[in-house]
Amino acid sequence: MRSLILIIINSLVFLVIVLLSVTFYNQFSKVLDDRILLQLNSIKTLKQIQIERLITSEWEAFKNNPQTASFSDSLKIINAEQLFSSSGIYDLTEFHLNKKTSIALVLRDSNQTKIKVIDYNKIKNILLERTGMGESGESYLVGQDFYLRSQSRFLTQKIPATILAKTVGVTQAFLGQSGRGIYPDYRGIKVYGVYDVIEVENLNLAIVSEIDESEVNAPLKDLRLRLFGLIVLITVLAIVLSLFLTRIITNPIENMKKSLKIMANGDYSENHQFNKNSTEITEMFNALGQLKKSLQGAVSFSENIGKMNLNAQYTPKSANDVLGKSLVKMRDKLVEFRNNENKNRLNTKRQLVDGLEKERRRLARELHDGLGPLLTSLKFYIDNKIENDAQRFEMKTILDETITEIRVMSNALMPSSIDDFGVSTAILNFIESIKNSTKTQIIFEDLTKQNDSKITKNQQINIFRITQELINNTIKHAQAKHIRITLSEFDDFISLFYFDDGIGFNLNHVTLGSGITNIKERVDICNGEVNINSKAGNTTFEIELPIDYETN
Repeated sequence: MRSLILIIINSLVFLVIVLLSVTFYNQFSKVLDDRILLQLNSIKTLKQIQIERLITSEWEAFKNNPQTASFSDSLKIINAEQLFSSSGIYDLTEFHLNKKTSIALVLRDSNQTKIKVIDYNKIKNILLERTGMGESGESYLVGQDFYLRSQSRFLTQKIPATILAKTVGVTQAFLGQSGRGIYPDYRGIKVYGVYDVIEVENLNLAIVSEIDESEVNAPLKDLRLRLFGLIVLITVLAIVLSLFLTRIITNPIENMKKSLKIMANGDYSENHQFNKNSTEITEMFNALGQLKKSLQGAVSFSENIGKMNLNAQYTPKSANDVLGKSLVKMRDKLVEFRNNENKNRLNTKRQLVDGLEKERRRLARELHDGLGPLLTSLKFYIDNKIENDAQRFEMKTILDETITEIRVMSNALMPSSIDDFGVSTAILNFIESIKNSTKTQIIFEDLTKQNDSKITKNQQINIFRITQELINNTIKHAQAKHIRITLSEFDDFISLFYFDDGIGFNLNHVTLGSGITNIKERVDICNGEVNINSKAGNTTFEIELPIDYETN
């Protein structure tokens, strides 16, 4: 009986521990795969945007100021007129004598073909920036001939255009299927990779971001060792505990058996005192019941962890509850991992939005400071040089409309009033600018602090963009007659209240478009909260942003 009890208890404990460990390991492996691929996708997207922006900006600058470049020493172009059928951006790497990556800008007209090659170092610097890619991560470009167009981190002595990269990711990218997966790279080493295609004008390149599977799986190897050690430790503890329990269980039974044997032999005068207290057996069964409940609680807790329900609570049964404390420690580590992921995701959003606003500010400044003076000079020239009154009036009218349109575009990109007078003035100016184009009555109430305001520039820009998006959505879709906006500043937070009396929308059924998604993302990056209520005649947005979100 003792052996049977030992086998049953220790087998049960061992099976439960193995089941928990396998379940947790599989779930952790799946979560790790998703997180790594998501991070690689963010990196790939950022580099794709940077490269497309670089090529586009170079193309626009070249079209505005074309320069003819000589290729006799670097490219084997036999007849440029036959090679290029139209203006655009071409990959001329195969024509380079040394197979150096050459992304060319080609501008054709009736007289000649003008060509300029984008500086390869600009592309190289973007792709070799490896923040967040670990020790083995890299991003690279591949041409339609399946050869590299950027420097390999691992084959630094080879010319990129001589390295064949006909991998699953590159093939899928050129088939127009952006995605992610685990596959062998151009070195034959298994990697986690994400891929997409860059299509600008006539240019068609695949962009890939990858990281070695061995580096990704390093934490899993460490986790396997820890789980194995945990299984051994808990198994040893279970064996020791079961030996103790079987002794407690079998001793009363042995005493009872001895007493029955004596009585079976007819010796009724035997006065040996045997322990016949059934309370001990009852207590042992109670202990087994408690052990069962403890294991059920551990399994349930483990299942919650496997489903990433990290809010589940579990209390170890005692200071010696190694299994319970280990599970709680696992949960806390996963909570910490998820919190760090959320912080990284939020920081990525903030960086993307900040970059977008900086680019808008730069474009607005270039429109205002670049084209503005030129148009003003042209107007002065017309006033003084054009003698025909009709022509002068017509040209000034066209020029005034152009100046007005550029001023509107500059203000839409980045209202200068935000820097000069604050967000409230920017909102008022925006409302004033659209009054003539809509019948909706808009009332704005400014309750911010005029002196010693703690609203940061980033918050002002986000508040302006949110208000702008809300007003545009109402005018386009809500058929509202009245809009009321209140911006309030308190000691700890900023409150934006928005109301319209339009047709409203059903939050449970409406497909949230990019407008409301952008609003929620801007609130999210400011660590704020948004509460939306909508019905016919009464749609409200209540938004609160903490004053010190940047510090937090």
